[in-house]
Amino acid sequence: MDNGRTMQRPGGRSARVRTAVHAAALELLETHPWEELSVPLVAEASGVHQATIYRRWGTMSTLLNDVVTEWSTTTASLPTTGSLREDLHFYATAVAKSLEEGNVPLILRAVVMEIRPGEERQVSAAFLERERQLQAMLDEAQERGEPTPTLAELLEMVVAPLYFYALFTKPMPEAEAARLVDRLLDVVADRAPAPAGPSA
Repeated sequence: MDNGRTMQRPGGRSARVRTAVHAAALELLETHPWEELSVPLVAEASGVHQATIYRRWGTMSTLLNDVVTEWSTTTASLPTTGSLREDLHFYATAVAKSLEEGNVPLILRAVVMEIRPGEERQVSAAFLERERQLQAMLDEAQERGEPTPTLAELLEMVVAPLYFYALFTKPMPEAEAARLVDRLLDVVADRAPAPAGPSA
C-alpha cells in the first residue's frame, strides 16, 4: 500500500521525455564532471530536442533537482507492516542499498556542488515530499499506540547519517542502517513513561 505516499507522475509523451532526459543526465554524470554537463549534451544523449529541455527545465540545475526528486520519492517506498520498527528497517535498508549504486552519490554530490555561498537556499521538493511521507508513517505508528520519535529525530539519527556516509566516505551497509533505526527506537523507549502499576 502506498497510502498516498508517492508523487503522481506525468503520463504519455511527457513521461517518456522525462524518463529519457533523466536517463541521459545520469549516464553523463558517470562520464563527465558536473561542470561539463550542459543542456546540449543531455539533448544529444537523450534524443530530446534542446528546446523541449529548456522549456521544461530551463537549467541543468533545475533538471538535476528533478532527477533527485524522482529518485528520492520513488526509491525506498514506505511500507505499512503494522510495526514502526519493521517499517523503518525496511526504509533505512532500502535507502542504504540504493546509495551503493554508483550514480546516486554522483547525483548527490552534483547537487551539493550547486550550492553557492551567499545565495539563499531553497528547500528541495524531494526533501519536502520525503518529509511528508515519513511524517505519515510516524503518525500511523502513533495512532497504533507505538512509542514514536519526532520527524526531526528520525532525520537526525537515521536519514542524515545515511546520506553523510554516502557523500563523504563509503555508503553505510544495510545492517548498520538497521542499527541506526534500533538506536533511535531505543532512545524513544527509554524516555517513554513506565506503565502504571496496580492500584492499591
